[in-house]
Amino acid sequence: MSAVATPVEGALEVDRVDSHLHPEGSFNVDDHPVPTGREEIWRFTPLKRLKGLHLDVPLSGTSYDASIEAPEGVQVERITDGSLKGVSGLVPWDRIAARALAEAGETLAVTIPAETELDRPVFVTLKGTGTDEATATHAVIRAERFSSATVIVRFEGAMTLADNVEVVVEDGAKLTLVSIDDWADDAVHVGHRHIRVGRDAEFKHVDITIGGDVVRHDTTAEYSGPGGSVEMLGLYFADAGQHIEHRLFVDHTAPKTKSHVVYKGALQGEKAHTVWIGNVLIRKVAEGIETYEENRNLVLTEGCHADSVPNLEIETGEIAGAGHASATARFDDEQLFYLRSRGISEQEAQRLVVHGFFNDLIRKIGVPELEEQLAATVEAELAKNVLKELA
Repeated sequence: MSAVATPVEGALEVDRVDSHLHPEGSFNVDDHPVPTGREEIWRFTPLKRLKGLHLDVPLSGTSYDASIEAPEGVQVERITDGSLKGVSGLVPWDRIAARALAEAGETLAVTIPAETELDRPVFVTLKGTGTDEATATHAVIRAERFSSATVIVRFEGAMTLADNVEVVVEDGAKLTLVSIDDWADDAVHVGHRHIRVGRDAEFKHVDITIGGDVVRHDTTAEYSGPGGSVEMLGLYFADAGQHIEHRLFVDHTAPKTKSHVVYKGALQGEKAHTVWIGNVLIRKVAEGIETYEENRNLVLTEGCHADSVPNLEIETGEIAGAGHASATARFDDEQLFYLRSRGISEQEAQRLVVHGFFNDLIRKIGVPELEEQLAATVEAELAKNVLKELA
């Protein structure tokens, strides 16, 4: 890689002690061994289905079309000198991330100017064109001081992609980032997101995963000043044979910061597999913080499997609160009985239970047109298997 960006101005100096929750990062690809599947961070991932991403296949492909719709005033640039790589404080934590950062030919930079409040979202769409050629991409989204914006990134079509998305939310800014994986059935996507949240800044990440053969997201958030807030919401729906994996790491690197993580998923069809790893590290400097993480999985048919692993590592006793919850279950028999006893058919009862499972999370997104689309998407997913079997 030709250049690495300097750390974000005003970032706190933090004692970077080793943590079992997160491996040490490095820009040097050779510092990251080729994954074998025996490593803790790879033990759930079906490496043989990554189409060679873990085996150093070239990442020089350009098998996609990209489009951007941005309100007036938003700065959109394509940077080719590598100067923005690592601008958020990102240091790659696995070989695929390091290779993708090094080999991405350009950086798509989206900047919301200081004190700008957007009245409509920025839309970024990447559509795969269906070739097996592996591709690396890099994007930087920056919300400057006291700005307010929503950015929606949508992935469509078929491709093999390794990407890094860096997000900088400067002091007092408010940013919502919605990432939608609506891939074709044979797509493979290994994505890495790193977020740096400034003093009294607010960041919301909505991660929606519907399509693809194998989709794995690693998302890390840290703080460059006190008072920052991070909310991570996730919705995923795995069909037969599909592997969806979300690995989250919230690194409380500043005092009086907050994080709230809620991910919900449904599984249907033979060998549908989901993985959720929720890691939170509260460092010694992070006094007075609040954190909570939650993962819920609803198994709709036989033959599915959901792994859910929440982790908390706390290095100071001076915190306001910390907790986590995780559950995987089938349809609630009492809910179904209640609905059936009031004359509702079994098909309609199951449909209502699934919609109720997701609706409270969907309503938190804050983008009305997207909320309506997701409700329709959940209905379409149900029609593939559960409702078909009951019809």
